[in-house]
This record gives sequence, structure tokens and C-alpha cells, in this order.
Amino acid sequence: MKNMTRTCAAGLVLVLSAGLARAGERLTLEQSKALALRNNVAMKNGRLETEAAREAKRAAFTKYFPSVSATGLALEADDPLMEITSGGGDLPVYDGDPANLPNATQFAYFPSTTMGLLGSLKTGMVTAVQPVFAGGRIVNGNRLAALGVEASEDRARLDRNEVLHDTERQYWQIVSLAEKMRTLESYEALLRRLQAQVEDAWNAGLVMKNDLLKVRLKLSEVLLNKSKVENGRSLAVMAFCRHLGIAHDPALELSDPLVVEGSPEACRVDHKAALESRPEYKLLQASVRAETLKTRLTRGEYLPQLGVGVAGMYMKMDDAKGRTSGLVFGTLSVPLSGWWGGAHALGEQRAREEIARNTLSDGGELLLLQMEKAWKDLADADRELALCRDSEAQADENLKVNQDGYDNGLITVSDLLEAQALRQQARDLLTEAMAAYRVKLAGYLQVTGR
Repeated sequence: MKNMTRTCAAGLVLVLSAGLARAGERLTLEQSKALALRNNVAMKNGRLETEAAREAKRAAFTKYFPSVSATGLALEADDPLMEITSGGGDLPVYDGDPANLPNATQFAYFPSTTMGLLGSLKTGMVTAVQPVFAGGRIVNGNRLAALGVEASEDRARLDRNEVLHDTERQYWQIVSLAEKMRTLESYEALLRRLQAQVEDAWNAGLVMKNDLLKVRLKLSEVLLNKSKVENGRSLAVMAFCRHLGIAHDPALELSDPLVVEGSPEACRVDHKAALESRPEYKLLQASVRAETLKTRLTRGEYLPQLGVGVAGMYMKMDDAKGRTSGLVFGTLSVPLSGWWGGAHALGEQRAREEIARNTLSDGGELLLLQMEKAWKDLADADRELALCRDSEAQADENLKVNQDGYDNGLITVSDLLEAQALRQQARDLLTEAMAAYRVKLAGYLQVTGR
């Protein structure tokens, strides 16, 4: 019952997510992830790859059962394929006494004759052969097919992690661009108010025209930046819709706020312990097991093969009565001439097996290095975020002081414009730092198998 409830709930989330995307309403991060997992091409292909591996496993399992074959032949010749000719002559007449046969005195004439065979032939055979020993190739082939299913599932998990990480990266990119747009709009509002004040002061002869031109120039710069941010957001939304597998919606809005809470220490794990849960590491392990099984399969190709079978046959030749017969047989195949080349083939496969082990060892170290780098990147992002928060607080205070100074006639327009620009820059840097932190956090969770 609980499983059914969870399944229904998951289905409802997907339906609602699709409905929101179609209606052009706001998408949460979880809804975006659900859409990506359902519609992304990489996820679709991953599911198909897994299903293909399962079919290969089912096909390998059939090798345990007898192989059954049926053959039939019908032949009708213009002339008999075989002819038997017997010469004519005198045949002794047999009077019933064997002692008189060599010295017979009476004979009967027997003319020469020609008899045709195989003018017509109808035959059919059904054979079933059960392998008894095939050098371990059937058992190891099934193990290799089962390993293929595990590997395809690990690849699917790897694709899933990458899709989720990319979803989060694109999501926060769009949110950060929206935050930058709001910052620019706030900055624009400040400049427009300042422009009105400076115009009044210029009309009253209190300031030079140069001050008014500086404000107008800064306002033009802000409008240009707004256009660039809007174009960037438009392209980002287009790419995001493609990633989610939904129709492009220029009005798409993302509802999760760009906030960062807590410390990265809360999500830190032991990297060596996390290594075992990485799908990349499992794939490397599967590669070693696969090469080991291939070595056994190669060895099995040069071992004797034993099988037993039964056959049923029907034959009717010319005008004779059809006959049915059955037989039981055994087969033994020993590849004598292949042992020489097989020794070299087996050596080659053993070398490939050792290569896979070396790749596993090196790959494990690289994955540990990747996790350590991801952690350091996250820690750096956390420190950068703290600095940006301090910078924003200082920029806010600096603007307040300069605004008060300008209102009291203590500083020039240039000083106020610089203070406003510094606050806008500080807010943009904070927005970028928060988005980068969320992406680095998602990346660290991904590389630690979560």
C-alpha cells in the first residue's frame, strides 16, 4: 500500500510538472528535475540500453537448453539419379537338393535388366542436441550477460546524476540572471530619481551640465546591461526547455529563491567510503570482472565440447513405403589444431585483464582526486560567498553615507554614482557567488555518489 501511494504521488508530481510547463507557470527545482528525468534524451537512451542488456541476458539463458533443428528435402528427378544394371544369362534350375546345384543339367535364361533409383525422394529430420560440457562458455556467457545488465544500470545511474547536476546548474543560472535583472532595475530606479534631481538642480543653475551628462551616461550603460542580461536569460531559458524536453516557453519562470543556508561541513563525507557508491567506480570494477569472464570464455573455446542428442527421421524413396526411425547420439569435439594459436589468444586476453585492473586502480585514485577537488571548490565557494556578503554590506553602507552626503551637498554627483555602481557590482557578485555555491554543492553531492 505504501509503495502504491509513493508511486501515485510520483506520478502526480510528473503530471503537475508537465502541466505547469505547458501553462507557462512557475517551475520549482524538483519539478524541473522530474521533467528532465522523464524527457531528457540521455535518460531515454539509458533506459533503452538497460532493456537491451536485459534482452541479451535472456538470450544467453536460452543456451542452457537443447538446440532443436528441423530439416526437410523433397526431390523429383526427370531421370533416376542412380541406375543398377544386371547382365543376362543362364540360371541353373534348382531341384531342391543342394548337392545337385553345382552339377545342374537344366537351365533357365535370365535376360539383362536396368533398374532406376532415386527418381523421387522425400525425407525429414528433427534433431535436438543438449550441450553437456562447452568449456564453461555457456555459464560464463550468462555471467557476462548478467554483468552487462549491472553495467548498463550503473551507466543509467551515471547519466541520471549528470542530468540532475546539469538541471541544477541551468536552473540556478536562470535564477541568477533574474536576480541580476532585478538588481539592474533597482539601480535604474535610483538613477532615474537621481536624474530628476540633477535636472532640477541644473535648471536652477546649481550644478554643471557635466553632472547631468554623467547621470545620463550611467543610465544608458544600465539599460544596455539590462538588454544583455535579458538576451542571456532568453537563451538560457531556451536551452533549459530543451534540456527538460518541453516546448520552449519564453515566459517560463523559476520559483525557487537563490538562497544559501548552512555550512558545507554538514554534507562532507569520507571520500574513500563514498568511492564504492560511485557508478563510475562500479563500472571500472565491472570492466575487470568482464575481462576475467572473457579470459574464461577464450579458454573455453579450446577445451573439448560434449553434447548428447536425439533425432527422428522420416524417409520415402521412389515407390517404396515411407519409413520412420529414431536415434540417440553423442558428440565430442576436441580442437586439436587450435591449441597452438589458442595459447597466444589466451595470453592476449590475460594482458587485457591486467590492463583493466590497472585502469581500476588508477581510476579509483582519479575519482578520489575528483572528490577532493570538488570539496575544495565547495569550500572556496563558501569563503567567496562570505566575502561577497561582507562586500554587499559595506557597499550598502557606503551608498547610504554617500546618499546622505549628496543630499546635504557635501559630495558630488560623481561620488554618488560611484557608490551606486559599487553597490550594484557587489550585489551582482553576491548573486554569482550564491549561484556558484549551489552548483558546487550539487557537484560535490554528485561526485560523492549522492
